[in-house]
Amino acid sequence: MNNIKALKKIAKEYKVLYAEDDVAIQSSMHSYLSKFFLEVRSVENGKEGLEIYKEGGFSLVITDLSMPVMNGLDMIEKIKEINPEQMVLVTSAHSESEYMVSAIKLGVDGYIIKPFDFEQFNYELYKVMEKISKFEENERYKEHLENLVAKKTKVLNSLLSFQTTNYEKTIVSMVEMIEDRDTYTAGHSKRVASYSKSIAIEMGYKESDATKLYQAGILHDIGKIATPDAVLLNPKSLNDLEYKLIQEHVSIGAKLIKNVPMFEPLTEIIASHHERYDGKGYPRGLKADEISPLARIMIVADAFDAMTTSRIYKARKTVEEAFLELEALKMIQFHPDVVDAALIALKDVVPSKSINQLPTNKLEEERFAYFYRDTLTNLYNKGYLELILVKNSYQKDYNYIETFYLKGFSKYNKIYSWGEGDIFLKKVADLLKVYFKDGLVFRVFGDDFIVLCKEESLKEGNDEFVKNLEGLSEDIRIEHKRLSLKENSISTVEDLEVILNL
Repeated sequence: MNNIKALKKIAKEYKVLYAEDDVAIQSSMHSYLSKFFLEVRSVENGKEGLEIYKEGGFSLVITDLSMPVMNGLDMIEKIKEINPEQMVLVTSAHSESEYMVSAIKLGVDGYIIKPFDFEQFNYELYKVMEKISKFEENERYKEHLENLVAKKTKVLNSLLSFQTTNYEKTIVSMVEMIEDRDTYTAGHSKRVASYSKSIAIEMGYKESDATKLYQAGILHDIGKIATPDAVLLNPKSLNDLEYKLIQEHVSIGAKLIKNVPMFEPLTEIIASHHERYDGKGYPRGLKADEISPLARIMIVADAFDAMTTSRIYKARKTVEEAFLELEALKMIQFHPDVVDAALIALKDVVPSKSINQLPTNKLEEERFAYFYRDTLTNLYNKGYLELILVKNSYQKDYNYIETFYLKGFSKYNKIYSWGEGDIFLKKVADLLKVYFKDGLVFRVFGDDFIVLCKEESLKEGNDEFVKNLEGLSEDIRIEHKRLSLKENSISTVEDLEVILNL
């Protein structure tokens, strides 16, 4: 971690409690930490530290272990009783296992051995501050959700005040609002609206009800305008907190629609579009006939579109395969009468093959990079490699993998420092990006690099490029291998690891 600017940027709004009984070390470290953090409070023992901590407002605690009056481990234990989520870094001259085990049991976030290696110290600081920043972003979202909903409602009402004379224009404007946020969601909403109307007509509903269902389909995901980009646009699997946040779009959408007089009749449909026949849906856990009739239709239409649309992590199902899944989930997820009608109403549907969650322009690439860039080299990371390999198993965009292993890199770090190691990795990344302009370049497994190529970019027996890489340092040898994705049946990172004996 040699990017001091990045550490200063991420740490400048946070307060630190620093406990150290050695006056000289405390004075020196207090001055050093003050370069990064908004405020640093220094104490000489755990008891004093605990009292100061109770004043509140500390995002990070850094403590020595051996101190008079109350040692660091005891102080950490007391602090964790007050706030189990408190981030803690431990500094100590003790490297014996009992100290390490005791600290780990208390849930510390880093352990730094004295005397300080400031490259490593900065690296540990950056890691823990990045965790704090992401955690507090989610906390701020939860705390201010009601304010966010109120603001979005005000925006919608302002929009409607100019268009109350034209119902269709208002709906189009609201759809455009969604499209500006997430083009995939907007396309999904239009398809769900169309499928819902077709099923309703097949079931004998009046034209007015079918039209009402179509309008609800257009707006059913409107609540996602209050979902943070970090959750809504995340193509990876969501954690528990993120999943709860995405679930809230149903209640938020229903609340927004209920506050708009001309859309109020759509509220119950939108509020129920993630319920299930068996009662295991959300947000209310309704089951069977407790779910309103029109909402039952949208539940099936919504699921059918998800099944027949390609996602980055899975191929789309055919209409026939989707029908089999709908049948299998009768009286579990879906109302049986609606499934029977859907099998007839949607039999001639031809799902679009053009919908793609991968970035299609520079703006989307930057947004995508939030999730899949390696922060050190700016290359793609292992998570993106996993998704691309899965997608490639059915779409066949890439045919070859070029692998580059840095032999002796751990020794290089020990000799020249972690900071010099980071610089070396960035130099390797820059060379790979220049040479493989038409490929996707990844940093994986720490100090190895992988390139996905459509063609054989690096011919067998051509060592010139590898020699250029090795020319960066005489201490590191580059081992290069090329693999055919098809011949080796590689569709996951695990497949690759097995073949490469990693």
